[in-house]
Amino acid sequence: MGSTIPEFGFVRLHQIIGDPKADPPIPAVIPVGRSTWWAGVKSGRYPKSIKLGPRTTAWKVEDIKRLVDEASQ
Repeated sequence: MGSTIPEFGFVRLHQIIGDPKADPPIPAVIPVGRSTWWAGVKSGRYPKSIKLGPRTTAWKVEDIKRLVDEASQ
């Protein structure tokens, strides 16, 4: 798994789907678009988000790692 995902804690959306415009660019762990990601969260395909603040949404690292592991099987 890429170096953009920490060992523990939470990750933001740009760390999951990547951000090629960042400096340096952030590679995608799950290469889907923003609207596809949110549709997948709504349908249950992707893990549920956690609100850390009024404008801060994140996902548990464990949930994202589990999603990647399941997809690679």
